Amino acid sequence: MTTRLTTVRFLVWATLSVLPWGVTAAAEESVVFRVENEVFVNDDEAPVSKSLTLFANGVTWDFLDPRPKPGVAGGSDVAEVILHDAARERVVMLDATRSIKTEIKTIQLERLNVSLAKWARKAGDPLIRWAGGPDFGEAFAEETKSHLELAGPRVRYLVDFSTEVPADAAAAYRRFADAAILLKALMQPGGIPPFPRLAVNRRVEAAGGVPTSVTLELAPRLAVLPGQRETYRSVHKLHPQLIDGDRSRIDAAAARMGVAEAVDLDEFVRRRQVDPMQHPDS
Repeated sequence: MTTRLTTVRFLVWATLSVLPWGVTAAAEESVVFRVENEVFVNDDEAPVSKSLTLFANGVTWDFLDPRPKPGVAGGSDVAEVILHDAARERVVMLDATRSIKTEIKTIQLERLNVSLAKWARKAGDPLIRWAGGPDFGEAFAEETKSHLELAGPRVRYLVDFSTEVPADAAAAYRRFADAAILLKALMQPGGIPPFPRLAVNRRVEAAGGVPTSVTLELAPRLAVLPGQRETYRSVHKLHPQLIDGDRSRIDAAAARMGVAEAVDLDEFVRRRQVDPMQHPDS
């Protein structure tokens, strides 16, 4: 189950349907929209992960629903709020239950990008080595105006996207998606390196689009049956504006972030491993 959730949370979110957009001068200055996200595993009808992403005032707020807490009936781990602040070149992660936050500079993610690429290209596993890039041009297939596929050893990405969005929205989504996938690689090491998804993000933005669904088909290293694969499908619903309650949600998150204790990344991870009802040093 842990491997599944790591792979699920490694996916970059897409959109299930896209509503009509009205492009105005104000929209060009500040992109505002929301994306509701769900992730499904194999043929399961219930999503294993949900989140809400709000783009407003030049920043992106990512609200992650509580995740199941192993061994606790009806219990859940704490939800996260992640602020992507491109202008200030930072990502801020908030654990509201424990009232702690940590800041990760963009330069840290860029350095991770370089070190991961060097490691992946020397890996013994053909999938990891392929995923180190840097060139995936020949691996792209079945490209149309709204669909593309990227295939490598034991893995295939199938992406549907819509171009019925303003260019500013496509660019904003790609910036968020790139940072999100690198952040997941930092917080949850051991998955597929992020470079195939970064290549997909570039292609979709170049087409002026935003993903409408992203499917990852992954075959295990030691498959018992021929053709055995696990499927992770990311589907999200995009709205061209915020709705009632979104601004209040942002204001509440900003207020909590303002009073939360700032800690370094290692301490943030350590405290999150402690039961939220206990003092972290008890």
